[in-house]
Formats: sequence, structure tokens, C-alpha cells
Amino acid sequence: MASLVAGLATVLGALPILKMGRPTAEQQNLLLGLAAGVMLAASFFSLIIPGIAQAQDLGAGRVVASAIVAVAVLLGAATQTQLNRIVPWLGTKFVTIKGADARSARVLLFVAAITLHNFPEGMAVGVSFAGGDVGAGLTTALGIGVQNIPEGLAVAGAVASVGYSPRASVLAALGSALVEPIGGLFGVALVTIAQSLLPWGLGFAAGAMIYIVASEIIPQTHARIVCGGRATTGLMIGLAAMMFLDTTMG
Repeated sequence: MASLVAGLATVLGALPILKMGRPTAEQQNLLLGLAAGVMLAASFFSLIIPGIAQAQDLGAGRVVASAIVAVAVLLGAATQTQLNRIVPWLGTKFVTIKGADARSARVLLFVAAITLHNFPEGMAVGVSFAGGDVGAGLTTALGIGVQNIPEGLAVAGAVASVGYSPRASVLAALGSALVEPIGGLFGVALVTIAQSLLPWGLGFAAGAMIYIVASEIIPQTHARIVCGGRATTGLMIGLAAMMFLDTTMG
């Protein structure tokens, strides 16, 4: 349920498109920077650090616990890399089969990338709650939900930019959000089957999210050099706010 609510925050972010149209480059950079900061803080304070603690609680020493989570982080990033390679293939098929123009294909790739990375985000929420720490689960869900708001605006704005109606653009954002509860169920099932997999699940979800920030969100903001500073401001605000929430509620 928490991963579903976090996912539906995407729709909340998309609603302004009904009135304001496509956000400006400066607005997009600020929102994406905020999302990046929130995701980075959530990865470390809600996933990696609790993952190491969980591994120690299961009997691992400090070095082994840290090694387990480190390997899980790398596995999460590697898996996300492979998922991202699927997206260009889908775009090529879309252009070939549907006869779409290049701009529409780029929009499809963007929406598909958002949809794909919503799965590990949902998984992060599910795994956090499955660990039994409701505070950590709530802060992770809150962090994911906050960063989903600018994602929803970005998805709806991108879809609207190629001629779709505002209503269809909001529905596209909703479609991308519905992947998150699936990821949440997967995360819960994984930990339910074997509690010893919890540190691996937390680290895996963290690795996937950090990869998304490093390979997709930050490069996208710096592609708009004129207003890149706004992205950095948003990142620092998001990082500090999420760090505060994690350390006071987690």
C-alpha cells in the first residue's frame, strides 16, 4: 500500500500540466535536482545503513555486513544498467512498427526509462517495511513519493510536448506509476521468503536508485547548462531535507 501511495504521487505531480502546460527548463532542473537529492539521501540513510545493521543483526561481522551490502549495491546498479539497455530496443521497434517520428520515439524512451526505474523504487519501499522498521519504511515511502512528483510533471510534460491532450498526458504518468506497487510486492515477497535476503534487498534497491541519479537525472539537468545551478540547489535542498527526515523519523 505504501509503494502504491508513493507511486500515485507521480499523478499528483502531473496534475499541473492540465493548467500550466509544459514546465520551463529552469523549473524542470530545479524539480529534478530536488528528486536527485531525495533519492541519494534515501539510498544511504533508509537503505544502505539499515541494510548493514540488518546484516549485523543476522550475525555477520561489521566487515562482512558491509561487504554484503556493497555487493548488493553493485548488483542493483548492474541490473538497472541491463534494464536501461532494453529501452533503446523498444524505441527502435516503436519507430519501425508504428511509424513514429524521431521526437515521439525519444518521448517514448523517456517515459519507458521512468517506468522501468519505478520498479526498484517500489521494491525499496516494500523491502524497507518488510524489515519491520516502520519508521524506515515511512521515510523511504515519503522520499520516493516526493521525488515522484517532479517525475510525474516531467512525464506529463514530455507526452504533452508531442501533441497529446493534457488528460492523456496525466494518464501516461499514472501508467508509469503503477509499476511501483508491483515492485513493492516483489520486495515484500523476497524478504518474506527469506529474512536473510533483507540486507541484499536493501542494498540492491539502493544501488538501482543511485545508478538512476548518476546516469539519468544528473546528466539530464546538466544538459541544460544555462540553468544547471538550479539543479544543484534543488539537489542540496532535497538531500538535506531527506537526511533530516531519515534521521529523525527512521
